[in-house]
Amino acid sequence: MLDQIKGLHHVTSMARDARQNNEFFTKKLGLRRVKKTVNFDAPDVYHLYYADEVGTPGSVMTYFPFPNIGRGRHGVGEVGTTVYSVPEGTLGYWEKRLADEGVTDLSRDEIFGEKRLAFAGPDGDGFGLVEDKADKRAPWAKGGVPSDEAIRGFHSVSLRLRDGGATEELLKFMGFEEVDKAGNVRRLAVKKGNGADIVDIETLPGAGFASLGAGSVHHVAFAVENRAKQLDVRKALMDTGYQVTPVIDRDYFWAIYFRTPGGVLFEVATNEPGFDRDEDTAHLGEALKLPSQHQHLRPYLEQHLQKLED
Repeated sequence: MLDQIKGLHHVTSMARDARQNNEFFTKKLGLRRVKKTVNFDAPDVYHLYYADEVGTPGSVMTYFPFPNIGRGRHGVGEVGTTVYSVPEGTLGYWEKRLADEGVTDLSRDEIFGEKRLAFAGPDGDGFGLVEDKADKRAPWAKGGVPSDEAIRGFHSVSLRLRDGGATEELLKFMGFEEVDKAGNVRRLAVKKGNGADIVDIETLPGAGFASLGAGSVHHVAFAVENRAKQLDVRKALMDTGYQVTPVIDRDYFWAIYFRTPGGVLFEVATNEPGFDRDEDTAHLGEALKLPSQHQHLRPYLEQHLQKLED
């Protein structure tokens, strides 16, 4: 069993409208946009990052907003719900805030003894808030949400699978342990993680397969401290039979990718170098930052990319 993985690093999803996406995360959820850059493979499309003050691994939600993309179809073989952690006793505040902001599909439930508020993103994305009194991570304090109620970071992700067995074994190999089960959901967690430590596996044998589009999670990334530990993970996965990409420089972290038995795309990302490598912490996410290979496109992109704010 591996011991290098320390919880979630980021979740990357698809959206239809960049401005709407930015408004949802920065205004309605009160997160900080910590990076405004572009898709490495499609530089005419933004890559937007939302997180806590500095983009701490385990708090980072990222989006590719493809203009006019069709909406995804939810089903098995995908991350179904991305869940954030909020302080104990704050779900009432959030339910009112989100309802006042026009957020849809609000509902309350409780699982594994945790109170949860589910809601939808602008493209039908599945989100949740869970009260976690043990979460001591610092929130972004300047996003319009009082610090006592603000989002701390990720709590968990939920994978929807027809058969969760092989993916559960993979997660156990990656250092996760089963800590609870309820109905068709099994909860796995990594000990001594970064606070974003939980993966739930929801087994839905008769469900249809998901199809990628706006509102779909493209991949979920797991955190390792540095490149040396990432290489250890890569070798172990390949020795086990997984087809893993070479290490790819993503400017703010290094990444490897592989497809899981249930169809979900996993990434393992480094905590280094971080989002302050090309911007001062006080000004994260303000300027358009471009990968070096796309710098020559700056005049065109600054003219044609959608304005995120007035």
